[in-house]
Amino acid sequence: MNLRPVPTETQSQAPVWWALALLLGLRLISLGLYPLMDNTEARYAEISRVMGVLGDWVTPWYDTGVPFWGKPPLSFWTTALSFGLLGVNEFAARLPHFLAALGVGWLVWGWARQRSQPAALTAVALLAGSSLMLISAGAVMTDMTLLVGITLAMRGFWLGLHGDATQQRREGWLFFLGLTVGLLAKGPLVLVLAGLPVGLWTLLNWQWARVWRHLPWLRGGLAVLLLVGPWYAVAELRTPGFLDYFLLGEHWHRFVTPGWTGDRYGVAHSAPWGSIWVYAGVAMLPWSLLVPLAWWRWRTAGVVAQSVAASDKPLQHYLILWSLAPALFFTFAGNILWTYALPALPPLALLGAGWLSRHADPRRVNRLLTLGLILSAVLFAGFVASLNLKQTEDWHTTQRLVAHYDTLNTQQRALIFYPERPYSAAFYSRGRAEQIAQPSALLTRLAGQPAFLAVETTAVATLPAAVRAHLQWQGQHGDYTLFLITDLSVRDQAID
Repeated sequence: MNLRPVPTETQSQAPVWWALALLLGLRLISLGLYPLMDNTEARYAEISRVMGVLGDWVTPWYDTGVPFWGKPPLSFWTTALSFGLLGVNEFAARLPHFLAALGVGWLVWGWARQRSQPAALTAVALLAGSSLMLISAGAVMTDMTLLVGITLAMRGFWLGLHGDATQQRREGWLFFLGLTVGLLAKGPLVLVLAGLPVGLWTLLNWQWARVWRHLPWLRGGLAVLLLVGPWYAVAELRTPGFLDYFLLGEHWHRFVTPGWTGDRYGVAHSAPWGSIWVYAGVAMLPWSLLVPLAWWRWRTAGVVAQSVAASDKPLQHYLILWSLAPALFFTFAGNILWTYALPALPPLALLGAGWLSRHADPRRVNRLLTLGLILSAVLFAGFVASLNLKQTEDWHTTQRLVAHYDTLNTQQRALIFYPERPYSAAFYSRGRAEQIAQPSALLTRLAGQPAFLAVETTAVATLPAAVRAHLQWQGQHGDYTLFLITDLSVRDQAID
């Protein structure tokens, strides 16, 4: 006879809790272990740093005299405040986005917890272990702040209709708070990514009257306008042209014009139609591989799946619409990134938690979750370690180049990038690094003024002959070579 005690539900969940704690702890520790990456991270961190230096909390500045019209300021506000509290460094730059990810997890936990604690843990584990969520949780981007807004809005809408009396009052207002956060984090996109599933669900279930009665549309809409409108108005007054570029350029041409050349701040990403579906599959790794494999094993083992309870079907349909909204909206977009799949992860995690609870006993589910979380932790640890193995190379960053310059710069000489200054160079030099794109301007700048010159290695041959004749090699850093030039004279300039 087997007299061993049967593990309780709490005991069987313990490995999942430990694996989740390991993953989150690793992500927190890693925030300061690798440099900010070009282009996105370093750009947004530098904009936030300049915001704090200038004390201008209205207009994000892309460069001296160049306003950044690409995004609203909420993410920049949080990063600038973090710099003010913790200093200007990688950890401080990434911490607000990690905390925002924890906020999304807390919203998902609280929602799923109304079903059961195991369902809540499953949903959070699926969310935290997803590759895109794990990476975005510590990346200096606007996407995680947007996800907070979308998750607030989607949870607030549902519980504003289906919660108890107290929940309906509170969560109904959270719907409008989520829209406010989204509008200040990334703009009108939140109205599409939240409004599309909400509108479709309401239409398909013919719930117009109920939706109108249960949510404070007039007061909530007015609150959103009062909270959001002043910044948009003042931003346009401070830098005329902002609204035209932001509303038309960033919210129309960026998505429907492949290879759009009007992007003022970066390079358009041309992708085939439908790429968002592939990105979504990658974003859900390792679960997009482990869950189908687990389903196949359980099926061959004769595990019988339970049917969806009738009371759960409305929520299931709502979550399906929410998870499909980003893919449907971006299917015919030609300028997208894999981060555009991020808003689909919370509903997929909630759907996955419900599916797993119907297809396997808790012990099978917990083993699957533990395996996936540990796998994610190991892969991410390997990624961070790889960034630090070759100390002489910069991968999508110029952190070490600027640090090398600082050790060499005993006589306060300038650091000049040719023909382009990466965003990370501006951040790590605290705005001191210069950019010169034209050979003639480079000759003028260097005449009689010793300086360090960081040149894209492929562009060294395009330097003026007078400059090349006086280059003193200092080191190679990724795509850039660092030189010292000390004796370029006005005569050399004239000869060239």
